[in-house]
Amino acid sequence: MGSKNSSCPPTVSTSSRGPDLKNAKESKVAEDIKKAIENNNFSLAASISQKYLEDTNNIPLNIAVTGQSGVGKSTFLNAFRGIDNTDERAAPTGEVETTMKPKAYPHPTYPNVALWDLPGIGTPRYPADQYMKLVEFEKFDFFILVSDIRFNENDAKLAKEIKKMGKKLYFVRSKIDNSLRVAPRSPKEYDEEKTLQEIREYCIRALEGQGVASPQVFLMSSFDLHLYEFRALQDTMERELPSHKRDVLILALPNICKSTINKKKEVFRSQIWHYALLSATVAAVPIPGISIVFDVGILVKVLQDYLFGFGLDKMSLEKCSSATNTPLDELRAMLNCICCGKDVTKELVLLMLKSATVALIGLAAEEGSRFIPFIGIPIAAALSFTTIYMFLSSNLNELSVDAENIVTKALAIK
Repeated sequence: MGSKNSSCPPTVSTSSRGPDLKNAKESKVAEDIKKAIENNNFSLAASISQKYLEDTNNIPLNIAVTGQSGVGKSTFLNAFRGIDNTDERAAPTGEVETTMKPKAYPHPTYPNVALWDLPGIGTPRYPADQYMKLVEFEKFDFFILVSDIRFNENDAKLAKEIKKMGKKLYFVRSKIDNSLRVAPRSPKEYDEEKTLQEIREYCIRALEGQGVASPQVFLMSSFDLHLYEFRALQDTMERELPSHKRDVLILALPNICKSTINKKKEVFRSQIWHYALLSATVAAVPIPGISIVFDVGILVKVLQDYLFGFGLDKMSLEKCSSATNTPLDELRAMLNCICCGKDVTKELVLLMLKSATVALIGLAAEEGSRFIPFIGIPIAAALSFTTIYMFLSSNLNELSVDAENIVTKALAIK
């Protein structure tokens, strides 16, 4: 049961955007790399790309989740991180006592991303007028406030405190599947969309009645994130985050639809030329055998990242197999990329490279020529760049299709 309408609810503003810091940094990095190559300083070019990748892949993202005990906060924390409540890394559920102090729950794949379980506002230990200071609000990128019925006076107080501090706040009305299940209905007159709209308007009126202006309310079930308005929430978070943190959020999101997978694909694609450059700069150094060893090391790391990001690693496929009651071999039969569900080793990468044809290099020539910084690189370096670039692009395309097939299979079972 559940609405498949994932459009943004009418409370969401589409005009607010986070500051664009990413493009400015990328332009500066590309210009510095170009200058280094023009001066035949390949080691400097490589170090610039290496630092850019390290910095980009370690940008911290801290998401604060708060709400009263029993509203489904822990289940939301776990679902957002793509794990179920029985996982040893899960936030504990079913507890009566309130959270006594902020606790971080790192993302299982991206440790630079953490969801924080915050204590409720208005307790003797966390009075409303001191709450933001006591929870160290400045370290959080945005706040999510969860409730399973209506947002109360303390929720409204917290919202106003957060707005004073210039932070973003999103209201999540949880357990919406339960609300729909008990909603009065008659077979001829029941309209699920109308019921959802009534629930949303009820929440908004409660908040506005307590002085919260233009609250952004999202209806969802943590057990079925692909239904209702989780996609609207993620689209809003992406839009309102600063650009350099947007990619971090996208990679950390659970794979609930093809749209999320395609966004992850574009984030991964934007980094490929940096990995190809690292290979090219090594190939520009005339030491026999170094380039292929370095290339394989790069490819092992990047392909592993792709598998974890798309949920195509061994553990994720086993989890999908269990959740959908589908034999693991049947799932694997749906997948085309040879590395799906496997530990990526140097031997596997060499096998994949051997299976690629000479045409791969030819196809890369046009693509590689788009990158102005590489004009003047020696032939060996250019060949290495184009080979790595096209190899990763080809496998990224294949893996994204495999990920879509797995998501389609999982949703068909639900």
